[in-house]
Amino acid sequence: MHTATPTAPDASRLDLEARIAADPGAFRIMTGDRPTGPLHLGHYFGTLANRVRLQRAGVEVFVLVADYQVLTDRDVADRLGEHVEGLVADQLAAGIDPSTATIFQHSAVPALNQLMLPFLSLVSVAELGRNPTVKDEIAASRQDAVSGLMFTYPVHQAADILFCKANLVPVGKDQLPHQEITRTVARRFNERYAPVFPVPEALLSAAPLLLGTDGRKMSKSRGNTIALSATADETARLIRRARTDGERRIAYAPETRPEVSNLVLLAALCQDRDPHEVAADIGDGGAAALKRVVTESVNEFLRPIRARRAELAADRAHLRAVLAAGNARANAVADATLAEVRAAMAT
Repeated sequence: MHTATPTAPDASRLDLEARIAADPGAFRIMTGDRPTGPLHLGHYFGTLANRVRLQRAGVEVFVLVADYQVLTDRDVADRLGEHVEGLVADQLAAGIDPSTATIFQHSAVPALNQLMLPFLSLVSVAELGRNPTVKDEIAASRQDAVSGLMFTYPVHQAADILFCKANLVPVGKDQLPHQEITRTVARRFNERYAPVFPVPEALLSAAPLLLGTDGRKMSKSRGNTIALSATADETARLIRRARTDGERRIAYAPETRPEVSNLVLLAALCQDRDPHEVAADIGDGGAAALKRVVTESVNEFLRPIRARRAELAADRAHLRAVLAAGNARANAVADATLAEVRAAMAT
């Protein structure tokens, strides 16, 4: 894939990648998703592919099914059990290996959630109130008023990361304020009580941002995503409805032609090619040719993932067994960490 000249953050990421390649066993990753519906192509290219890459490189991976966090911006958790199993199926279909990764649920690990109280004592109300990511998420919420869980979400996320002593967290730039809260909590606990926690590093994603099919931010709640579990016909229908523009010649120009460029990028990611080359191949074919290429590219790319996911979804006992094993492992780790915290705090 084509990459831009590295900027300062990119240079830092490349340095971190070099350290991971040199000693992958020195790193433990904590990452995860909320079970609010099926994972989609934005998830895949933004995070899932990276998780699989790092796991295969030898990095230990913890994957959280954040069922408690579904309630941060909604009143009820609809179809939660179905979505939890679906999320596990998506992870496995994308290539996560449950024999070495720990896939677990928030609600099944009580010791993790008990870390919230001491961690909240380490940050101020003002610090939480200044968090720009929380402000953005509250503004984007579909509710007239949000619960206190939204306000304390960064500290809950700190507990998610630190309970297993993760020292590497793959994030997008919008999540850096949350990550900084985690680093603050780790440093302050270590300084105030005892050196229990690593101060985790953020591994910024190198994946380009994919927009939804309507040209807005990709989001399950907006209905503008292409799920990994979507059928070929559903995928074709969604791409046919995608926004383009009035120019016949196809070009990759994200600043001036975002909708067209987003479709070109999607095809390029699926083909593992430079988006400029994909656009040049389509040339004067117009929106119809562009959408045909994108549909064929996406469907071909997703074909093996869909097949694997269909097998997994048909074996719910296996999905539950994967979660049960992951929950047992996460509980053992969380219990040990909580015991260390209590000893350090003399509680």
